[in-house]
Amino acid sequence: MSGEEAPTQQQQPEQEKKPDEPPPAASDAPQEPGSSPAAAEEKPLSCRALVLTGYGGYDKVRLQVKTQSQPQLKAGEVLVRVKACGLNFAELLGRQGLYEMLPAPPVTMGMEGSGVIEAVGEDVKDRKVGDRVITLSRSGMWQEVVVVSADHTFPMPEQMSFEEGAALPVNYITAYMMLFEMANVRPGKSILIHMAAGGVGIAATQLCKTVQDVTVFGTASASKHETIAQGGVTHPIDYRTKDYVEEIRKINPKGVDIVLDPLGGSDTQKGFSLLKPLGTLIVFGAANCVTGQKKNLLAMAKTWYNQLSLNTLKLMQANKAVCGFHLGYITDEELISRCMFKLLELYRQGKIKPRIDSCYHFEEVTDAMRRMHERQNIGKVILLPEPKKQEEKPKSNAEPGENVEKSEVSEKKEEATEEVKAEKD
Repeated sequence: MSGEEAPTQQQQPEQEKKPDEPPPAASDAPQEPGSSPAAAEEKPLSCRALVLTGYGGYDKVRLQVKTQSQPQLKAGEVLVRVKACGLNFAELLGRQGLYEMLPAPPVTMGMEGSGVIEAVGEDVKDRKVGDRVITLSRSGMWQEVVVVSADHTFPMPEQMSFEEGAALPVNYITAYMMLFEMANVRPGKSILIHMAAGGVGIAATQLCKTVQDVTVFGTASASKHETIAQGGVTHPIDYRTKDYVEEIRKINPKGVDIVLDPLGGSDTQKGFSLLKPLGTLIVFGAANCVTGQKKNLLAMAKTWYNQLSLNTLKLMQANKAVCGFHLGYITDEELISRCMFKLLELYRQGKIKPRIDSCYHFEEVTDAMRRMHERQNIGKVILLPEPKKQEEKPKSNAEPGENVEKSEVSEKKEEATEEVKAEKD
């Protein structure tokens, strides 16, 4: 497979042959009228893809045009034309070299997407050409066409958009398994959800609403409080100006039953201290490690230095549970499938609905990553494979006054500020 970088804005340069690119096959030539169907099938397939070329800043994710022979589907595989892809915090970590599940660069990122099946392999009985599906993969979804196992695809409800389909799998499976498989949420329980305006936060809030009389404390910046309150957060807390531990204690002196912690470091210690007896802390991330575009060794060291340290005796004396969750390490495909079908049923019933924050074309991946990195989003950030039209602008739910697109000069100032902050920390 060879790759050529496409521009991140409007024009596309002339294709240049890479040194390691094989000579074109005879079947690459344009087909003459009357050519055999077999020869037509061998015509090379070109597709746009977002490729992580190395570890570092936003510029390490580049739009490329890949050319390959027509995929020869194995038994049980399907070819999907991708219509929308999800952007997750894991991709921000992966860009910095902090996500161990991602293969080494160069690699096409992306763990979830939605699209239309264009071809099916042998032994595929319950999928057909034209089906609208959601698909999951450990990587490789950020491209126009993808070959996946039919078992990793899920039929989309008729009323579901491609953007919603791409927003559902990672965030909602993560939230569902933590709440119902690990924490066993029941009526009358209380829960603290950090980053309540993010993809997992909104998914967890909606799922909590499916259980009677659950109290939700959610941390988010003040500008997002109205939105998350409408979505089901009982007590929004501005983590930037207030101590969320004190705020929770004012309302619930005994603390909470469940804490969902994507932050790590000192926040994990605070979460454990907030638990009631028989409470459960679930750690599923280390967002405190990500403070700038590039890997920050000082922030990583600080996070791990402040990490919660326990032994079994202390747990026994505290009568508390500490769990860890990482969707990438769930290898039970039957469990994942069962969870997805349950979530799709909840969607059909109108009990859950992914909130789409904004949509960006592949050319705008830098803006998409920046929006999520700076925690401006409320809900899911979506990437769209099809080329951007020149007159088209990014579709976003940005709040008034928020600047989604920034100039190159301001971006350089941002990087310099981040470096200064890191040195001070």
